[in-house]
Amino acid sequence: MMSKIILVTGASSDLGAATAQALAEAGHIAYAGMGAASGRRPIAAEPDGDAGRPRARPRPIALDVADQRSVSAAVTGITAEAGRIDCVVHTMGPVPRGPVESFTPYQLAQIYDANVLSTQRVNRAVLPQMRERQDGLLVWVVSIGDPAAEAPYLALHSESVAVIDHLAASYAQELAGFGVEAAVVVAGLIVPETGRRLQLVRPDDLGTAQAYEGRHPGLVDRVDAHLAGQTLTAARLARTAQAVANLVDSPKGARPPRITADAPGDRIPGTRDGG
Repeated sequence: MMSKIILVTGASSDLGAATAQALAEAGHIAYAGMGAASGRRPIAAEPDGDAGRPRARPRPIALDVADQRSVSAAVTGITAEAGRIDCVVHTMGPVPRGPVESFTPYQLAQIYDANVLSTQRVNRAVLPQMRERQDGLLVWVVSIGDPAAEAPYLALHSESVAVIDHLAASYAQELAGFGVEAAVVVAGLIVPETGRRLQLVRPDDLGTAQAYEGRHPGLVDRVDAHLAGQTLTAARLARTAQAVANLVDSPKGARPPRITADAPGDRIPGTRDGG
């Protein structure tokens, strides 16, 4: 199997970091895109087991997917160093939690940017070279998008996943004639972090959020408890990351458009009717 040059976005998240690591261990040259403010320490070679051999590691690269200049610089840098980019793996950002009305328009724009527009910036930067080579792969790693009726206060997350699904399907159809493929890997859980790093996007309009809390007392706490219980374990991280690596290693033309790496989480108890 020929080693591929892969860019993983959002590698500052646990899921993104695990995915980049799995790809490196599978023999690929994986670039782990991380924003300057991520706080995650640079990736370096570490001893592997008793043999003491260096463990394969991704190559960290500065990448702020909200900034087109940063995206262009990262893609240019990787191409100059490695000669090409064969695959891009997109990962999702923090999960928005709260009544839809309580999120300001500015917040909605940020949420949409983090999960959708950011992928478009990266895709537009790498697709010209992929189309020219008649080869390439785009992968979106998403957490499960529970229906709003089953997961109150998580509607914006579900809608982001739905948009990504449609975007990936459109890309798959439109890029087929250029020999470029697109696919979605579903992580099976809602959040992309382990418990110690769980991050949620909470609404800025606290007055409106409080009005909903008055109508449905305790619901937000139940949702938070559910999300805390849905955080990724090391085993689930490994399964999802390995699913991405397996997809990348699958023969061209045989890759499924959508795979699920883990079983979906349970519905939040007692919330079918939102109360």
